[in-house]
Amino acid sequence: MRLGIDVGGTFTDLVLIDDKTGNIHFTKTLTTPKDLAQGVMNGIEKILKISNSSSDDLEYIAHGTTIGTNALIERKGAKVGLITTAGFRDILEIARIERPDAGLYDIFVDLPEPLVPRYLRLEAEERIGADGEIVKPLDDNSVINTVEKFKKEGVEAIAVCLLFSFRNSTHENRVREICQEVFPQADVTISSEIAPEFREFERTSTTVINAYLLPVTRQYIKSLQDRLGEKFGEMDLRIMQASGGAMTAEVAKSHAVHMVNSGPAGGALATGLFGRLAGEDSIISMDMGGTSFDVGLIVNGQPRIKSEGEFEGYPVKIPMIDVEGFGAGGGSIAWVDAGGALNVGPQSAGADPGPACYGNGGELPTVTDANLVLGRLNPDYFLGSEMKLSRNLAEDAIRSFVAEPLNLSVEDAAAGIIRVVNANMVRGISANSTQSGYDVREFSLLAFGGAGPLHAVELAEETGISRVIIPPYCAVFSAFGGVVSDIRHDYVQTIAYSQSDATPEKLQAHFDELAAQADQLFKNENVSPGSVHLERLIDLRYEGQSYELTIPIKNIGKLEQKDIDKIIADFHSLHKRIYAYGDPSELVEFISLRLVGIGQVPKIELLKEDSKETSAPLQKAERRVYFPGSGFVETKIFEREDLSPGMSFNGPSLVEETTSTSVIPPEWTAKVDVYTNLVVSRN
Repeated sequence: MRLGIDVGGTFTDLVLIDDKTGNIHFTKTLTTPKDLAQGVMNGIEKILKISNSSSDDLEYIAHGTTIGTNALIERKGAKVGLITTAGFRDILEIARIERPDAGLYDIFVDLPEPLVPRYLRLEAEERIGADGEIVKPLDDNSVINTVEKFKKEGVEAIAVCLLFSFRNSTHENRVREICQEVFPQADVTISSEIAPEFREFERTSTTVINAYLLPVTRQYIKSLQDRLGEKFGEMDLRIMQASGGAMTAEVAKSHAVHMVNSGPAGGALATGLFGRLAGEDSIISMDMGGTSFDVGLIVNGQPRIKSEGEFEGYPVKIPMIDVEGFGAGGGSIAWVDAGGALNVGPQSAGADPGPACYGNGGELPTVTDANLVLGRLNPDYFLGSEMKLSRNLAEDAIRSFVAEPLNLSVEDAAAGIIRVVNANMVRGISANSTQSGYDVREFSLLAFGGAGPLHAVELAEETGISRVIIPPYCAVFSAFGGVVSDIRHDYVQTIAYSQSDATPEKLQAHFDELAAQADQLFKNENVSPGSVHLERLIDLRYEGQSYELTIPIKNIGKLEQKDIDKIIADFHSLHKRIYAYGDPSELVEFISLRLVGIGQVPKIELLKEDSKETSAPLQKAERRVYFPGSGFVETKIFEREDLSPGMSFNGPSLVEETTSTSVIPPEWTAKVDVYTNLVVSRN
């Protein structure tokens, strides 16, 4: 059996898959913000009981955690000291001398405060040239003095980022040795291991973030491992990465930055799998949970992976699935600003106290409260009747904070909350798709997360999407993605070759070096060589350009000149598709080589049923539900467990299940496919 866990802001989701029988069990438990590991332990005990299983049956646990994300958002990471090459201590402050996109025309907008204050950014006397040759030897005493200062200041972690260390890591390795000799209590991160590629600001930022999060994430992983050991014995614990792959807990203890945003990555992986099963390879994924809304693109059946991105305004140079997060979840708080305008989010009620209707002390109105007032949620069937929701508390919160300030009825105020949060999510979909050159009308929308199916079809209507897929296990989809994730390690080497210098022999030699590193790590992790798969990519750009495009290499064997020619032709083609310009007569530069090492896990075989049913499902109830443009109408209620492949029914209707509710508006039809996906399309 394999267990996937995803810790969200409100709920911790778990999916257990039995490879022998094909049975899938899932559940949710409330997240415990003050001690996230306790919520995980509660969930494991719960799902083992539900499945009538023993911990001895578990092959491994794949765990997506928000511990790093939360520490970054709340600025609760470690106290970090940064060691840079002399003359470069202000690189975090100087950055790119740009304002954020959102504040491009706002002269008062500020960049995020550096995670390391200036008095803790100190210099080492050394210099390595752009060619990797040592220009000025490292002065050990300058490093010793710096580390002694860090020790006096109570620094918890040290980040080391020296100029051109991606060409030659000798000095960084020596700095680490000195840190460990002088100040062994501090965690040390060196850039040549975390982000060994060019662009000093992004490389420094990535190294600092890793150092900032390392003590927090390491303590969490160790605590969870200890608790698992005490309760269940030794377990194979794997941690999800932003790239969509998993890494062992031991590797994760030194690669904290790779854990940020790992939950949404799991959802994107599962989207690709279910999209392929549904015959769709162009999908927009939308994950709406209790705290946030995450949107991503699946192109050609696979999630888009980018080589750099941003966390909380800080750039990072690591591979990550291209998923954008926005403050629009079921727990997002509705509020009226000083100008009398209704807003929703980004603040969230979280798991504690949660929405007002939870009855846990929350007094502010949320999206969940609005859905309850509008009849979209069944107060007696939330989490399969494990939790009872209070409509009265929801109405009181909306009345006090939205309806009365805006002189509206409670129902109109609730409808306004839904309209605003939907508009926020439509903007999020546009930012991740239309602004990247894709036409959303050519995509299907796959909805998951506890709140995703409540809003998905309305979002499709707003954006012109004609097909919505609501998969089984949708409320625990990111945890499902963890179960199907392979072990993954990424390697990169900046080479900066001109087109004439990029010979097959040179490139092959570099790739062989990276492959040797991957093979050794997989060997240390006891991954069978037969399950290891290597993928090669190259970053190219036109001469004189500042940024690159990544081109995959299709040949898995030894590189030849025809492969180089194909890589260059693919670059011209991709450049033209993205920027509407490409010139095969122009020379290109080969900037960085990338190697992806994948330790493949057994593929999951989902049970497939024949489409036999042609009649509508048995209706379990009927109630008044609000729909935009129609108001409150009598609506058919179906139970998801009663749906069989081949069944279809028209809106307005709701499909309830233990962990979510799907809203089918008027003029839309839902049909169940052979994998029990609910496929909703326009009439």
